[in-house]
Amino acid sequence: MAVVQELLREEAQGAISFGNHKLEIKAKVEDFEHGGDLLKVKTYKSITKLEKNGMFAYESVPGTSVNNFTESENGVNFVVEGDEDAQITVGLEDDTEYDVYVNDEKIGRMKTNLGGKLNISIELADAGEVNVKIVK
Repeated sequence: MAVVQELLREEAQGAISFGNHKLEIKAKVEDFEHGGDLLKVKTYKSITKLEKNGMFAYESVPGTSVNNFTESENGVNFVVEGDEDAQITVGLEDDTEYDVYVNDEKIGRMKTNLGGKLNISIELADAGEVNVKIVK
């Protein structure tokens, strides 16, 4: 998988891809219309952040490239790639428990905080593509 050269693009079946963990300087795309929502992405090697309608949706430190990101009422799915292990935060429902899967292996059941944020650490160094699924 390659980085997202456009920084933010639409994929089939309503998915999006965003981020470029190879950039040396910050880049962003604002007011990207997708499915009736306005998206904004900021990305470079140190951080990747996605906002949806001005609200937090995704953040990784250091930066990542995210492909086929989909949201549903039951959670999110995406494929992530990066040069280093990453701390990823995803915006979900407040105070709710989710099962977290990495490459189809359940790593645990986690609860979001009152702001709806769920934090996970993903080993990306030398891993290539990593599939992440977070399900209510």
